[in-house]
Amino acid sequence: MDLKITTLGGKDAGKVELSDGIFGLDPREDILQRVVRWQLAKKQQGTHKSKGRAEIARTGAKMYKQKGTGRARHHSARAPQFRGGGKAHGPVVRSHEHDLPKKVRALGLKHALSAKAKSASIIVIDELKLTEAKTKALIANFATLGLTNALVIGGAELDKNFKLAATNIPNIDVLPIQGINVYDILRRGTLVLSKAAVEALEERFK
Repeated sequence: MDLKITTLGGKDAGKVELSDGIFGLDPREDILQRVVRWQLAKKQQGTHKSKGRAEIARTGAKMYKQKGTGRARHHSARAPQFRGGGKAHGPVVRSHEHDLPKKVRALGLKHALSAKAKSASIIVIDELKLTEAKTKALIANFATLGLTNALVIGGAELDKNFKLAATNIPNIDVLPIQGINVYDILRRGTLVLSKAAVEALEERFK
């Protein structure tokens, strides 16, 4: 499939041919869901924690004698049924990560790119470079291109001025090609690729 290339100023800069094997697939929601779930699970800190009965600073002595009181049999005041006692089956520090085959992850990225291509939500820009790190100027450029909610993917190294200018713009994320991922592609409305990013993707999935 052919897609026109534009400049940051919105001018025509030629055309680029996108591979159907990367951008022309029929998107599968099940694969996208699996990859997004894997990403979010990996992102979770897992630092939630509550104290069990063994960790409560309280006497371990028997509360009262076993027989003769007419009350229920109890031992430690650390037991979960008592106020101030430990939490039964509470959360513990753990990793939420789970495995996902590399081929499924790669396929998920292709399907995310294809989903954006199918909805005509991809823009290819020749160069992501600015002479000055001016946020106001970049906002004007994005307005020309009609970008209000976008993920911008550059080459292996991002232009310093462009990265600084884009930092404070709401709903705009900027990543190098190494950082491209399914979750960020799907959470933003438009995917903006530099010419270098398209070439890197073609090389990656060759």
